[in-house]
Amino acid sequence: MYQLKIYSNIFIKNMDDVITSNVSTRSLIIDMDLPFDVNRRFVYESVIIVQFLHMLICANGMGLINALLINLVLHISGQIDILRKSVLQLFPKENKCSTNRSMVKKVIKKHQNIITFSEHIEDLYSYISMVLLISDTLLICCLGFTMVTSIGRPNASEGIIRNFLFYLAVNIEVFIFCFAGEYLSAKSKSIGDAAYDSLWYESDSRDSRNILLLILRSQNQLTITIGKIMNLSLEQFTNIIKTSASYLSILLAMY
Repeated sequence: MYQLKIYSNIFIKNMDDVITSNVSTRSLIIDMDLPFDVNRRFVYESVIIVQFLHMLICANGMGLINALLINLVLHISGQIDILRKSVLQLFPKENKCSTNRSMVKKVIKKHQNIITFSEHIEDLYSYISMVLLISDTLLICCLGFTMVTSIGRPNASEGIIRNFLFYLAVNIEVFIFCFAGEYLSAKSKSIGDAAYDSLWYESDSRDSRNILLLILRSQNQLTITIGKIMNLSLEQFTNIIKTSASYLSILLAMY
């Protein structure tokens, strides 16, 4: 993608050879230097169609990945909220000595299903998030370098605005992944808080022991990792921004 951004700055050096050049004299959706003559009508229209379909497929693909992650996290969060209400209803204040043991088993089983579902999300998005975050970190660095080096050049404002919009979109994508991991972790922690807030200590030893196990299990927070290496969180988002800024300073020092 960054190579395409570099190609967008290629201009025709010799205006006498503009007719025989392979660089299109008409606007393309993505400016490219192609190994054939783009100025012919049928070829130009074919390139425009291919570029449009390419951008449409890429945009829809990335949007689908992000939307699926958000929907999965919201779904499991809703199940966690239902579980929390069920835990609070296990030990009613009106009848402290009686606890429905079948309900306790149902709550434990539902908690295990939530853990299993979270593991499936982790398996699906672990390596996807690693590839996306690595590529997005490099894109953030390169786009920042492009914007900084464009200052003082002719038509700098147009280039800065165009790159800034792309820069903002990449940052939003990184933030979505990191926020999803942070939100899932916070929701899983709330299960233990709800169990602790219930009246488990006034029930018999068997039921209270099951709830204590639920509290202990909920301390292992559900999360989404980056390639099984580190957790997705808002702290990780700040680390990505810091890392891209460090790479940017190195590029500026070498420029």
